[in-house]
Amino acid sequence: MLKQRIITAIILGLVFLGVLFSLDAAGFATAVALVVMIAGWEWANMAGFKAQWQRVAYGLFVGLVLLASGYYTQFVQTGTLELEPTRTILLVACTWWAVALLWVQGYPASAVLWAHRLLKGVMGLLVLVPTWLALVFLRGESQGQWLILLVVLVVASADIGAYFSGKAFGRRKLAPQVSPGKSWEGFWGGFTCCILLALVVGFNFGGGWMMLAIIAPAGLASVLGDLLESMVKRQRGIKDSSQLLPGHGGVLDRVDSITAAAPVFALAVLLTGWQA
Repeated sequence: MLKQRIITAIILGLVFLGVLFSLDAAGFATAVALVVMIAGWEWANMAGFKAQWQRVAYGLFVGLVLLASGYYTQFVQTGTLELEPTRTILLVACTWWAVALLWVQGYPASAVLWAHRLLKGVMGLLVLVPTWLALVFLRGESQGQWLILLVVLVVASADIGAYFSGKAFGRRKLAPQVSPGKSWEGFWGGFTCCILLALVVGFNFGGGWMMLAIIAPAGLASVLGDLLESMVKRQRGIKDSSQLLPGHGGVLDRVDSITAAAPVFALAVLLTGWQA
């Protein structure tokens, strides 16, 4: 199993880097849209749409919403994003994640508010569509490829810090009804790693203290992305979003943290006016 996980991770990493650095903005947006549609196919199962045709239809519907958001932000027409509509969508996304936090904290009692599969279908759009838009926005920025790598590094820092600090000091459960393995000590360890990352990046590659305002919220959000998917899977009674990736489960199991971190990171970049 470990060997399979490592091989899959290496392949995924190489494909990701190839897409990020070899494709132009339009090609990157298309590639990410395809991945998001696959994630939509997985989300449909998590939402309770069990029939294969329903899952495929939901994935295609996600693609249509992506296309609509591309028109709304002028990306389809001009190849670049208009800032005002982009800001609006990202603000809606970040507001949604604030609501999601309350639902995660209140689980399982909160399930009465969102457990219907149609509501979970709407939830999936709020998770997936802003992720695509955030990555497309970042890709269009100066040094956009490196900004996207920084988002991945933020998520990795939060995960690694949480794992080791939680293993060493974990006592108090963070969300026992959602993800029993996570602890508050792990959470703060991961957040500390994100703070250190912000300082290293800010004072060695540019941005200074402003990087704290960009990286710290994204690091916090990454934990919520993981918890939200865990909550939906637990309510559905499944372990993985799918079995597409040998040793890793599904696409959503690998990008759940990014679905929350990327919109928060992108909105912070947009609002601070930071330029790479």
